[in-house]
Amino acid sequence: MEYKVLREKYDKFIYQNYEITQDKENIYLKYEFEIENLASFHPVLTIAKKDFEIRNLDSNIAKNIAFHLGIVEAISYYKLTCSKYFCIQCGTLNQEQIAWYQKLIYLGLGEFRYINHIEVSQSDFVKIVTEGPVLKPEKLQANLKDCMVPIGGGKDSNVTLELLKQTSYKRFGFRINLEEVSQKCAKIAGLQENEIIEVKRKMDDKLIELNEQGFLNGHTPFSAMVAFLTYFVATIFGKKYIVLSNEDSANESNIKGENINHQYSKTIEFENDFREYVKNYICPNGPEYFSFLRPITEFQIAKLFSEQEQYHKIFKSCNVGSKSKPWKWCCNCAKCLFPYIILSPFLYKEKLVEIFGEDLFEKESLLKTFIELCGYSENKPFECVGTYEEVRVAVSKTIANLDGKLPFLLQYYKNHFDLVNQDLLHYYNENHHLPKEFDEILKGKIFEC
Repeated sequence: MEYKVLREKYDKFIYQNYEITQDKENIYLKYEFEIENLASFHPVLTIAKKDFEIRNLDSNIAKNIAFHLGIVEAISYYKLTCSKYFCIQCGTLNQEQIAWYQKLIYLGLGEFRYINHIEVSQSDFVKIVTEGPVLKPEKLQANLKDCMVPIGGGKDSNVTLELLKQTSYKRFGFRINLEEVSQKCAKIAGLQENEIIEVKRKMDDKLIELNEQGFLNGHTPFSAMVAFLTYFVATIFGKKYIVLSNEDSANESNIKGENINHQYSKTIEFENDFREYVKNYICPNGPEYFSFLRPITEFQIAKLFSEQEQYHKIFKSCNVGSKSKPWKWCCNCAKCLFPYIILSPFLYKEKLVEIFGEDLFEKESLLKTFIELCGYSENKPFECVGTYEEVRVAVSKTIANLDGKLPFLLQYYKNHFDLVNQDLLHYYNENHHLPKEFDEILKGKIFEC
């Protein structure tokens, strides 16, 4: 459907209410949203209590985080019509906070706007209007401890889990929607069942129904939702560090010359903004949110992961394959081809073919995706993939490693593009938020390579 038509017809999106409830087994975050004259929505987040010590659940801090989490959760529903007005009835934001969320919604929906041909300025995209109680920041009274690591099942979080064994902090895993792959990775990392925090995210069925009817659809800033959700969970379970696995490579735009990034809420820009926001408006001494792999690149992560053979037959990052039971590599998308490429200098050929089931470098059907990943087209795939530079270096090093006839994609690269000889293994970006102990561990690992 047309963006402008929907925006005029359904001009008001309403965030009506949020609620924190619990029973013997779970804690529930329940939300009420409405697109006026179209539909209402009631998503629920369910946090398993297990045997964790629960604190601060009835505090104003917990309510404040739950309120803010609701704004981010609402973006998935707001995008159906991109209503002119985003009306918040259950809490008041000041002008700085409104500007913060306008930025998040605009940049977080950057890919969505590009795909749906929506050309609009940040200031004109959404008008946020708020009413309700003012939620003031408060300090936590209890001390925090331990690390909480979101586990997605890909190579990045597995590298983080392994390196964190060297810290003085106890590790706890964090999983959303309990995918089998993340469960297996947590087990390999040595985490017990009572060391894994589990959350189920139930989207409202009406969202899918309206998407099928032709209302606007596209990528949302999922990692921003994860940021607020992990902050809530870390607060009520008393965890000191929320340790993400976002890398330096996430900062590159998908569209050359434009600030449109599939991974916006994984960038250092968002990390900076989020850390400042929660300290100013929620809790000045709350959990510390940072990405452990921020100083390094996907290329370096691939080198570290290539040495972690225990995960090689388990890890997955393919979105298409995630719909299969069991989860498998589809071997036809960018989320398969990129890890294949970035691991190839270290594992090609036999080990990679064993992991993926076939040699992706021989697939002519992947040529378009290959060229996009290498940076020789208008944009790179809208997926969580590395930079053009990393892909070119990985391809060039793999070609240099091989004798005799090259597989199709590598031969194509050699025939059409320049080989690159560059040392990426000792790169280290000092623009990060790693506490000293974490910084020393990662830096030591990188410079021993």
